[in-house]
Amino acid sequence: MLPIKPLDETVPIFLQLNADASPVVLVNVFTVAESDIPALLKAWADDATWMKQQPGYISTQLHRGIAGSTVFMNYAVWESVAHFRAAFSHPDFKQALERYPSSAVASPHLFTRLTVPNLCVGP
Repeated sequence: MLPIKPLDETVPIFLQLNADASPVVLVNVFTVAESDIPALLKAWADDATWMKQQPGYISTQLHRGIAGSTVFMNYAVWESVAHFRAAFSHPDFKQALERYPSSAVASPHLFTRLTVPNLCVGP
């Protein structure tokens, strides 16, 4: 099973799943051994294809750190925490986590947009 390391130890993803917010952005940072990158990309692509079919899914984009980094970041937009929770908690998704390479570690966290005058448009 893919180990999960919280980005925020105080409010890990499992606590965030109980929140009521919409829309939300999932940021999931993966670390993996260089030799396991192809397996990570395959597992992620399979998961993203499945997530894309779930209610409330809007979009996703995978990023890789530059200069030979083995850190990846997934940025996914969901209509609400409730929609993401349903997909994240689904038995098919949980089973898919077993396909990630043993060196991979995930750090998922949910965010919402903020308004900062003259800089950022919020909800």
